Amino acid sequence: MARIDCRIERGVARLIVDHPERRNAMRLSMWTALGDAVPRLEADLQVRVLVLEGAGDQAFVSGADISEFAALRATPEGVAAYDAAVRRAEHALASCAKPVVARIRGFCHGGGMALALACDLRYCGESARFRMPAARLGLGYPLPGIAQMIHGIGAPRTAELFFTARAFDGREAERIGLVQRCHPDDRLDAAVDEITAAIAGNAPLTLRAAKLAIRAVLAGPDAPTADQVREAVQACFDSSDYREGRTAFVEKRPPRFTGH
Repeated sequence: MARIDCRIERGVARLIVDHPERRNAMRLSMWTALGDAVPRLEADLQVRVLVLEGAGDQAFVSGADISEFAALRATPEGVAAYDAAVRRAEHALASCAKPVVARIRGFCHGGGMALALACDLRYCGESARFRMPAARLGLGYPLPGIAQMIHGIGAPRTAELFFTARAFDGREAERIGLVQRCHPDDRLDAAVDEITAAIAGNAPLTLRAAKLAIRAVLAGPDAPTADQVREAVQACFDSSDYREGRTAFVEKRPPRFTGH
Protein backbone atom coordinates (compact mmCIF):
# COMPACT_ATOMS: atom_id res chain seq x y z
CA MET A 1 0.00 0.00 0.00
CA ALA A 2 1.29 3.47 -0.90
CA ARG A 3 1.84 5.40 2.31
CA ILE A 4 3.96 7.83 4.30
CA ASP A 5 5.76 5.91 7.02
CA CYS A 6 7.22 7.59 10.10
CA ARG A 7 9.94 6.42 12.48
CA ILE A 8 11.40 8.38 15.39
CA GLU A 9 14.76 7.61 16.95
CA ARG A 10 17.08 9.78 19.06
CA GLY A 11 15.33 13.01 18.17
CA VAL A 12 15.24 12.31 14.41
CA ALA A 13 11.90 11.69 12.70
CA ARG A 14 12.22 9.84 9.39
CA LEU A 15 9.35 10.45 6.97
CA ILE A 16 9.52 7.67 4.39
CA VAL A 17 7.69 7.89 1.06
CA ASP A 18 6.74 4.24 0.67
CA HIS A 19 5.50 3.33 -2.81
CA PRO A 20 8.48 1.47 -4.31
CA GLU A 21 6.53 -0.41 -6.97
CA ARG A 22 6.00 2.97 -8.69
CA ARG A 23 9.37 4.48 -7.75
CA ASN A 24 7.75 6.21 -4.76
CA ALA A 25 5.37 8.23 -6.92
CA MET A 26 3.05 10.32 -4.74
CA ARG A 27 -0.65 9.48 -4.75
CA LEU A 28 -3.22 12.01 -3.52
CA SER A 29 -3.59 10.08 -0.27
CA MET A 30 0.16 10.39 0.27
CA TRP A 31 0.22 14.16 -0.32
CA THR A 32 -2.57 14.42 2.25
CA ALA A 33 -0.80 12.11 4.73
CA LEU A 34 2.45 14.07 4.42
CA GLY A 35 0.61 17.34 5.02
CA ASP A 36 -0.91 15.79 8.16
CA ALA A 37 2.29 14.18 9.48
CA VAL A 38 4.63 17.18 9.45
CA PRO A 39 2.59 19.37 11.85
CA ARG A 40 2.27 16.41 14.24
CA LEU A 41 6.02 15.95 14.27
CA GLU A 42 6.54 19.68 14.62
CA ALA A 43 4.48 19.57 17.84
CA ASP A 44 6.25 16.45 19.17
CA LEU A 45 8.78 17.57 21.79
CA GLN A 46 10.98 14.51 21.31
CA VAL A 47 11.57 15.39 17.64
CA ARG A 48 14.46 17.76 16.89
CA VAL A 49 14.88 17.27 13.14
CA LEU A 50 12.90 15.68 10.29
CA VAL A 51 14.35 13.61 7.43
CA LEU A 52 12.38 13.04 4.22
CA GLU A 53 13.43 10.02 2.17
CA GLY A 54 12.13 7.36 -0.19
CA ALA A 55 11.68 3.67 0.53
CA GLY A 56 14.24 1.39 -1.12
CA ASP A 57 17.20 2.30 -3.29
CA GLN A 58 15.54 3.18 -6.60
CA ALA A 59 13.90 6.51 -5.84
CA PHE A 60 13.46 9.42 -3.50
CA VAL A 61 10.20 10.50 -5.15
CA SER A 62 9.69 10.05 -8.91
CA GLY A 63 6.92 12.66 -8.96
CA ALA A 64 3.17 12.49 -8.72
CA ASP A 65 1.45 9.21 -9.60
CA ILE A 66 0.20 10.11 -13.07
CA SER A 67 -2.05 7.05 -13.18
CA GLU A 68 -4.43 8.98 -10.89
CA PHE A 69 -4.64 12.06 -13.09
CA ALA A 70 -7.40 10.84 -15.42
CA ALA A 71 -9.74 10.40 -12.47
CA LEU A 72 -8.56 13.10 -10.08
CA ARG A 73 -7.39 15.91 -12.39
CA ALA A 74 -9.96 15.69 -15.17
CA THR A 75 -11.85 18.85 -14.19
CA PRO A 76 -10.79 22.33 -13.02
CA GLU A 77 -12.22 21.48 -9.60
CA GLY A 78 -10.24 18.26 -9.45
CA VAL A 79 -7.04 20.00 -10.48
CA ALA A 80 -7.58 22.66 -7.80
CA ALA A 81 -8.23 20.10 -5.07
CA TYR A 82 -5.21 18.00 -6.05
CA ASP A 83 -2.92 21.02 -6.24
CA ALA A 84 -4.14 22.21 -2.85
CA ALA A 85 -3.07 18.91 -1.28
CA VAL A 86 0.36 19.18 -2.93
CA ARG A 87 0.86 22.79 -1.84
CA ARG A 88 -0.21 21.91 1.71
CA ALA A 89 2.38 19.13 1.96
CA GLU A 90 5.15 21.29 0.52
CA HIS A 91 4.25 24.24 2.74
CA ALA A 92 4.20 22.00 5.81
CA LEU A 93 7.82 21.04 5.13
CA ALA A 94 8.97 24.55 4.26
CA SER A 95 7.27 26.23 7.22
CA CYS A 96 8.01 23.55 9.82
CA ALA A 97 9.68 25.21 12.82
CA LYS A 98 12.19 22.35 12.96
CA PRO A 99 14.96 21.65 10.43
CA VAL A 100 13.97 19.35 7.58
CA VAL A 101 16.56 17.34 5.62
CA ALA A 102 16.04 15.50 2.33
CA ARG A 103 18.00 12.24 1.84
CA ILE A 104 17.91 11.65 -1.93
CA ARG A 105 18.88 8.46 -3.72
CA GLY A 106 17.68 7.33 -7.15
CA PHE A 107 14.95 9.17 -9.02
CA CYS A 108 13.98 12.67 -7.91
CA HIS A 109 11.63 13.94 -10.60
CA GLY A 110 8.92 16.58 -10.81
CA GLY A 111 7.05 16.66 -7.54
CA GLY A 112 10.02 14.92 -5.94
CA MET A 113 12.21 17.91 -6.78
CA ALA A 114 9.56 20.22 -5.36
CA LEU A 115 9.45 18.21 -2.12
CA ALA A 116 13.24 18.24 -1.88
CA LEU A 117 13.32 22.01 -2.41
CA ALA A 118 10.75 22.44 0.37
CA CYS A 119 13.32 20.94 2.77
CA ASP A 120 15.98 23.10 4.39
CA LEU A 121 18.92 20.86 3.45
CA ARG A 122 19.35 18.32 0.66
CA TYR A 123 21.94 15.54 0.31
CA CYS A 124 22.06 13.00 -2.49
CA GLY A 125 23.92 9.94 -3.70
CA GLU A 126 25.98 9.95 -6.89
CA SER A 127 23.42 7.76 -8.66
CA ALA A 128 20.57 10.19 -7.97
CA ARG A 129 18.74 11.30 -11.10
CA PHE A 130 16.94 14.63 -11.21
CA ARG A 131 14.44 15.94 -13.75
CA MET A 132 11.62 18.46 -14.05
CA PRO A 133 9.50 16.78 -16.78
CA ALA A 134 6.45 19.08 -16.79
CA ALA A 135 7.08 20.25 -20.35
CA ARG A 136 7.07 16.61 -21.56
CA LEU A 137 3.70 16.02 -19.88
CA GLY A 138 1.91 19.22 -20.86
CA LEU A 139 1.50 20.28 -17.23
CA GLY A 140 1.32 23.85 -16.05
CA TYR A 141 3.39 24.46 -12.94
CA PRO A 142 1.92 26.76 -10.26
CA LEU A 143 3.67 29.93 -9.13
CA PRO A 144 4.67 28.71 -5.62
CA GLY A 145 6.57 25.78 -7.13
CA ILE A 146 8.41 27.98 -9.60
CA ALA A 147 9.26 30.49 -6.85
CA GLN A 148 10.56 27.70 -4.65
CA MET A 149 12.95 26.49 -7.34
CA ILE A 150 14.14 30.03 -8.12
CA HIS A 151 14.93 30.53 -4.43
CA GLY A 152 16.90 27.27 -4.51
CA ILE A 153 18.92 27.53 -7.74
CA GLY A 154 18.16 30.90 -9.36
CA ALA A 155 15.97 31.97 -12.28
CA PRO A 156 18.23 31.04 -15.25
CA ARG A 157 18.83 27.48 -14.03
CA THR A 158 15.14 27.11 -13.19
CA ALA A 159 14.28 28.23 -16.73
CA GLU A 160 16.72 25.78 -18.29
CA LEU A 161 15.47 22.80 -16.28
CA PHE A 162 11.81 23.59 -17.03
CA PHE A 163 12.38 24.48 -20.69
CA THR A 164 14.53 21.45 -21.55
CA ALA A 165 13.03 18.84 -19.16
CA ARG A 166 16.48 17.23 -19.23
CA ALA A 167 17.76 14.73 -16.66
CA PHE A 168 20.96 15.27 -14.66
CA ASP A 169 22.92 13.44 -11.99
CA GLY A 170 23.84 13.99 -8.37
CA ARG A 171 27.19 15.65 -9.13
CA GLU A 172 25.52 18.27 -11.31
CA ALA A 173 22.86 18.77 -8.64
CA GLU A 174 25.68 19.63 -6.24
CA ARG A 175 27.38 21.92 -8.77
CA ILE A 176 24.27 24.00 -9.42
CA GLY A 177 23.36 24.20 -5.73
CA LEU A 178 20.27 22.02 -5.82
CA VAL A 179 21.81 19.86 -3.09
CA GLN A 180 24.29 20.83 -0.40
CA ARG A 181 26.45 17.80 -1.08
CA CYS A 182 26.58 14.70 -3.26
CA HIS A 183 28.04 11.62 -1.58
CA PRO A 184 29.12 8.21 -2.87
CA ASP A 185 26.05 6.01 -2.68
CA ASP A 186 27.51 3.80 0.02
CA ARG A 187 28.27 6.86 2.19
CA LEU A 188 24.97 8.70 1.86
CA ASP A 189 23.13 7.15 4.80
CA ALA A 190 26.06 7.56 7.19
CA ALA A 191 26.68 11.14 6.07
CA VAL A 192 23.06 12.18 6.54
CA ASP A 193 22.89 10.39 9.89
CA GLU A 194 25.95 12.34 11.04
CA ILE A 195 24.41 15.64 9.96
CA THR A 196 21.03 14.98 11.53
CA ALA A 197 22.61 13.78 14.77
CA ALA A 198 24.60 17.02 14.95
CA ILE A 199 21.44 19.07 14.34
CA ALA A 200 19.46 17.08 16.91
CA GLY A 201 22.13 17.83 19.52
CA ASN A 202 21.87 21.60 19.09
CA ALA A 203 19.60 24.06 20.87
CA PRO A 204 16.05 23.72 19.45
CA LEU A 205 15.10 27.34 20.13
CA THR A 206 18.18 28.56 18.27
CA LEU A 207 17.33 26.35 15.29
CA ARG A 208 13.76 27.64 15.31
CA ALA A 209 14.90 31.28 15.40
CA ALA A 210 17.37 30.69 12.57
CA LYS A 211 14.76 29.03 10.35
CA LEU A 212 12.26 31.83 11.02
CA ALA A 213 14.88 34.41 10.05
CA ILE A 214 15.81 32.56 6.87
CA ARG A 215 12.15 32.32 5.83
CA ALA A 216 11.64 36.01 6.62
CA VAL A 217 14.56 36.99 4.38
CA LEU A 218 13.32 34.80 1.53
CA ALA A 219 9.91 36.48 1.89
CA GLY A 220 7.91 33.55 0.56
CA PRO A 221 4.23 32.76 1.23
CA ASP A 222 3.33 33.20 4.91
CA ALA A 223 6.85 34.43 5.68
CA PRO A 224 7.44 35.30 9.35
CA THR A 225 7.45 38.97 10.27
CA ALA A 226 10.44 40.81 11.71
CA ASP A 227 8.60 40.94 15.04
CA GLN A 228 8.18 37.17 15.06
CA VAL A 229 11.89 36.72 14.40
CA ARG A 230 12.79 39.15 17.20
CA GLU A 231 10.51 37.27 19.61
CA ALA A 232 12.12 33.96 18.66
CA VAL A 233 15.60 35.40 19.19
CA GLN A 234 14.61 36.82 22.57
CA ALA A 235 13.16 33.43 23.56
CA CYS A 236 16.65 31.97 23.05
CA PHE A 237 18.20 34.45 25.49
CA ASP A 238 15.40 33.90 28.01
CA SER A 239 15.73 30.11 27.92
CA SER A 240 17.36 27.65 30.27
CA ASP A 241 19.14 26.27 27.20
CA TYR A 242 21.07 29.55 26.91
CA ARG A 243 22.29 29.11 30.48
CA GLU A 244 23.07 25.45 29.81
CA GLY A 245 25.08 26.34 26.71
CA ARG A 246 27.24 28.83 28.59
CA THR A 247 27.72 26.47 31.52
CA ALA A 248 28.68 23.56 29.26
CA PHE A 249 31.18 25.77 27.45
CA VAL A 250 32.87 26.77 30.71
CA GLU A 251 32.84 23.17 31.97
CA LYS A 252 34.16 21.88 28.63
CA ARG A 253 31.40 19.30 28.16
CA PRO A 254 28.66 18.72 25.57
CA PRO A 255 25.53 20.77 26.33
CA ARG A 256 22.27 19.02 27.19
CA PHE A 257 19.51 21.06 25.60
CA THR A 258 15.83 20.62 26.41
CA GLY A 259 14.17 23.20 24.18
CA HIS A 260 13.17 25.36 27.13
